[in-house]
Amino acid sequence: MGISTSAAMWFLPFVLPICFYVAFTDLSKMRIPNQAVLLLAAVFVVVGPFVLPLPAYGMGLIRLGVVLVIGIMLNAAGAIGAGDAKFAAAAAPFIAPTDLRLLLVIFAANLLAAFVTHRVAKYTPLSQIAPGWKSWDMGWKFPMGLSLGGTLAIYLMLGAIYGS
Repeated sequence: MGISTSAAMWFLPFVLPICFYVAFTDLSKMRIPNQAVLLLAAVFVVVGPFVLPLPAYGMGLIRLGVVLVIGIMLNAAGAIGAGDAKFAAAAAPFIAPTDLRLLLVIFAANLLAAFVTHRVAKYTPLSQIAPGWKSWDMGWKFPMGLSLGGTLAIYLMLGAIYGS
């Protein structure tokens, strides 16, 4: 993997609770709070200079901006939600560019598993565990924060184990 074990291990304790919170709020309220996105970006801004080489840190900040612009355009086209676009932008700096192919595989598998799990829970008595969740009543809309947060968490966990 392109991310170092050290960097992944430093980022993980700060990022993991944010990922869980994003998944939970998207499931329960169908929204990703701006505070969570800002906190995720702040983790990179504060911790990044201590665990990444300066060029990698700077490129991470550039990726944040590029992914944010792309996300805004996709949101304007109606392809993704605004919270999803902002979370993807805040998550982008944590991903080593050489790991993009791996990240897409993790995301695809995670998205499929999350979608199936959500739909099974939605249409079975499992939905009674959390009866007030808005995601149960949104038709075909899916809480992507579940997959986005999960993907970043899995990527950093794999980086902590198998990183360079």
